[in-house]
Amino acid sequence: MNTINWVEEATQMVRSTSSRFVGAVSDRMKINVSAGPKLRSGVPLVSGFIPAGALLPNNFVIPYHNPNTGKGYQRPAQPARINELVSDLRKERTDLPTAILLNLRNRDAKYVLQENSLDLSRLDDHVSGTAAITREALAKFYIVDGQHRILALEKLMEDDPDGKWENFLIPFVCMLGASEDEEMHQFYTVNSKAKSVRTDLALEMLRKLSEKDAGIMEALTEKGKDWQVHATELVHNLAETSPIWRQRIRFAAMEKGETTMPLASIVASLKPVLSSPYFKALDMKDQVKIVDAFWRGLRNLMQDAFDTPEEFVFQKGVGVIVLHTMMVQVIELVRARGNSVTDPEAYEDVLREPLERLQGENSHAATVSGLDFWRAGPEGAAGSYSSSAGRRVLIAKIQALLPRIALA
Repeated sequence: MNTINWVEEATQMVRSTSSRFVGAVSDRMKINVSAGPKLRSGVPLVSGFIPAGALLPNNFVIPYHNPNTGKGYQRPAQPARINELVSDLRKERTDLPTAILLNLRNRDAKYVLQENSLDLSRLDDHVSGTAAITREALAKFYIVDGQHRILALEKLMEDDPDGKWENFLIPFVCMLGASEDEEMHQFYTVNSKAKSVRTDLALEMLRKLSEKDAGIMEALTEKGKDWQVHATELVHNLAETSPIWRQRIRFAAMEKGETTMPLASIVASLKPVLSSPYFKALDMKDQVKIVDAFWRGLRNLMQDAFDTPEEFVFQKGVGVIVLHTMMVQVIELVRARGNSVTDPEAYEDVLREPLERLQGENSHAATVSGLDFWRAGPEGAAGSYSSSAGRRVLIAKIQALLPRIALA
């Protein structure tokens, strides 16, 4: 069965069995489209909905970049992204509302546009000069943007006895007759101008969505990201109830003001704590009490750092990340001593000697310790540990100073 006849049959099935199909499809494979403005190059644009069966399994080309020939421009597909999308689509956790960008790569492709329909049956009919426009030349849609969506649908169709995914409608925009250079230009425009959602805003959205849709939380759990929602909720509670963190956390779309720590950073810093079996087993109210008590204990030791937080790194990136990482060990020390994990003095007792003994060199090559170690700028030493490797070193230095647990 040739490509066009197969597409006609697939389209007939869509018309008869899918209530989702938008617009009539003629016996000659007419896809209803809206004609839009032309590109600056003069290439016509159309948009509409196309059934997956009209593209898959062998009616598309992804022009991957070939370093040997210099042809193509697409980066290799990422299997993890494809598999994630396959899982989400199969479990009906996501939609595909954004349009893929296609191209019929032939200068005479504009002739398939007839009265607001993309009539692929005309691929055999039109003759340009002395060369017929063959099925092979024009029946292939080049995927300019959206390869992961197409490849995910292809995987779903491989095991699709009911034809569900064959009938799935994909929103699309199609260029008619663009060259490879034009495709490359549009690919660059789409992928270089797009801006991802800020992490702090994404966290806020996940938190709100998970409250209303249990499927969101289930999907995040499968991907090992459910801790992000828990951490975001914990941070919100902390900002509301802890005097130490009130007005110090910068949430999405908030001005910097007196804040010292952005939401995304403090959420990330809590991952080791939330991974602790003991901490994870507690309810949110008790988790907030423990984190608050931990910081109250630190404030008892270094009051000046909390009275003028802008002059120290205690409540900034390096300080928060390092202190939350070692917090897991500190909690266990408090428990081993038989003290309450919600008592600030218990943390004060454990941390007093380690923080007093902690030393380092500042930018003036002077040795500083105690409160001075945590000063911001060249006068302090903590800032020199701001890289990932540096934070690991600082965490190890503090942990080495922590008291040991003696077995009875």
